[in-house]
Amino acid sequence: MSIPQTIPARHKGFNRAEIVDRNFIEFVETWQGEAHAPPRDDEPVLPGSALDARGFRELFESQLISRHLDLMARVLRVQNKVFYTIGSSGHEGNAMLARLTRYTDPAFLHYRSGAFMAERFRKLPGMDPVMDSALSFAASKEDPASGGRHKVWGSKPLWVLPQTSTIASHLPKALGTAIAIEQAQRIGHTLPIPDDSIVLCSFGDASANHATAQTAFNAAAWTAYQKLPAPVLFVCEDNGIGISVKTPAGWIAANFAHRRDLDYFHADGLDLAVGYGEVQRAVEHCRATRRPTFLHLATTRLMGHAGTDFEIEWRSIEELVALEASDPLLRSAAIALQSGLYTKASLLELYESIRKRCFAAAEEADRRPKLTTLDEVMAPLAPYTPAAVQAEAGRDDYREARLKVFGGEDKLPEHQPPRHLAIQINQALHDLLAKYPEALLFGEDVAQKGGVYTVTKGLYKTFKGNRVFNTLLDETMILGLAQGYANMGLLPIPEIQYLAYFHNACDQIRGEAASLQFFSNGQYRNPLVMRIAGLGYQRGFGGHFHNDNSIAALRDIPGLVVGCPSRGDDAVTMLRTLMALAKVDGRVCAFLEPIALYMTKDLYEAGDGAWQFAYPPTCEAMPLGEGRVYDETADDLVVFTFGNGVPMALRAARTIQAELQWKVRVVDLRWLVPLNDGFIAAQAKTAKRILVLDEGRKSAGVGEGIITAIVEAGCGATPLVRVVGADTYTPLAGAAFLVLPGEADVVAAARGLAARSACI
Repeated sequence: MSIPQTIPARHKGFNRAEIVDRNFIEFVETWQGEAHAPPRDDEPVLPGSALDARGFRELFESQLISRHLDLMARVLRVQNKVFYTIGSSGHEGNAMLARLTRYTDPAFLHYRSGAFMAERFRKLPGMDPVMDSALSFAASKEDPASGGRHKVWGSKPLWVLPQTSTIASHLPKALGTAIAIEQAQRIGHTLPIPDDSIVLCSFGDASANHATAQTAFNAAAWTAYQKLPAPVLFVCEDNGIGISVKTPAGWIAANFAHRRDLDYFHADGLDLAVGYGEVQRAVEHCRATRRPTFLHLATTRLMGHAGTDFEIEWRSIEELVALEASDPLLRSAAIALQSGLYTKASLLELYESIRKRCFAAAEEADRRPKLTTLDEVMAPLAPYTPAAVQAEAGRDDYREARLKVFGGEDKLPEHQPPRHLAIQINQALHDLLAKYPEALLFGEDVAQKGGVYTVTKGLYKTFKGNRVFNTLLDETMILGLAQGYANMGLLPIPEIQYLAYFHNACDQIRGEAASLQFFSNGQYRNPLVMRIAGLGYQRGFGGHFHNDNSIAALRDIPGLVVGCPSRGDDAVTMLRTLMALAKVDGRVCAFLEPIALYMTKDLYEAGDGAWQFAYPPTCEAMPLGEGRVYDETADDLVVFTFGNGVPMALRAARTIQAELQWKVRVVDLRWLVPLNDGFIAAQAKTAKRILVLDEGRKSAGVGEGIITAIVEAGCGATPLVRVVGADTYTPLAGAAFLVLPGEADVVAAARGLAARSACI
């Protein structure tokens, strides 16, 4: 069907929304084609089409809803009634995906998914896509997706998980969810969705180039290459441009059409009658084969990237007019008229009725309450129910499972001699996998090898490959998998082999996992416990990547919980708490394990065995934020520290006591995020002098948070000194100890405090 390409006089004003709106009306008014006799509901809308008449009418209505929501947003944004103008105009063909998938197929959507959402709303009765969307545009706290925290496409009953999806960061967790559907069945876990569900994940052509997207495509192919199921439907909505950077013509097809283990389909997303059959083939292929599938959906982009994108400044009028001619709604209008399903009058009546409906909903949404307090904003970010978490952490009703795992009563860890950190973590992981049948442990080298430090030794043999397994070498995908497993009700324990390896994958926690409860208003959650080996002081092996003391990247993530043990018994009770926190409150947790303390057995002298401890009884847990205090009555000097700093401070304390006759109290924080300001303040208030020992870097380290808590508690007048690592990367071999704080530095700092006191 031919759509005229002219340059109307109205382009002189360059109001893009008005032009697109008028284009549709004038196209219908001036249409001169020949109308057929209207088909029955179950007949093809046009001869040869896989789409029937009823389906077309509903898809077209969904397209019109999406378009008028966009137009409404452009008009009401200037009145401060709408706060989001990234529209779906030109992408309305994605409604076909919603029609051809189930509402129980989890969907991770591109931000241009208005038509998809309008169509998926048909899957359940009594839902209103217009009002729900209007509440989201208006940032009303009655928005059922995010509670007014962001404009996201999301719906709990429709299995659309809210996200910002700005840089394809949702692709790894979408693939993870697809893999989880199959893995859950292998371990006998009951899924919250049908067993043959697929996962839908949409994104733009520009985002397909992003490293996060590429890692998902690679991991999908890596999985399929091993003949493992991964029923994910990647949908590249190709409009040929990313903000203002054009995608080279033919790039997406050239890049994806011939990948062996990523099955490629192409569909015309601009024409419902033509594109429907190919979209249907892709969906059915993914569901039947359980293979990763790539659907290349042709779209266009109208009205610019967002309301602030004035395309006329960088695009010619001729180019803009050509884009307008490719408007999928003009094609749908032509189908509607040619098929005889609508007359010009009835089509324009429908168009205007949906406009009125969208504006009325927007005006009503503007009157609905907004978030007005900080407590309201933060309510879903970091839920914590202490009593329930403590009860779950101390739950010990799995005795038979423990006996089976450990091999009998006499082999239970609490009946063994005191052990060092690595052994205690290993025993705790055996214990927790026995306690939680839905728990999975995975990462690089964790299975047969037992980890590079043997911390996971024996777990693979005990729990087999469906629960303990190696992944590909890709931290981004490891954390994407963790989120996918969490989405399916599993309890993942991903391992990041070194702290330095976390930094390249940080956004999977910062932008995705930790934000989900916030952006879904607590409806969705990502319960996981991420184990990270890290910090410094390794001897004979190290350098920057293996002696990384940069904790700032973890401290900056809202809602994240970070624990860091210095000794084995604490590690056990902290892991119990973190698993319970994930299970009960859905929290995202990090467990930072000091590598240099893994095998440490002695504290003061070789062979003293003073840094080995008994395994805590299963009923014993640790409240979140609780620190450990050594010599509570000592007040001449109080040392605040964590991790490697704890045994270091205890050794330095003996020297300080002998030299200065000071009684030294050492405070092990144990929990680094969030810092327990009240606990820190209580310890500081009874101190004559304070020393903050932070093995991290001087800038943005934990020590800054400790000092802030001390000062804000009114203890700023207490003499204080900080012993901290240098702001540099950690070098190899002995040079590493030049940049990390040492025992001698702690003693020297105490002497400095003594000299300062003497001068007063």
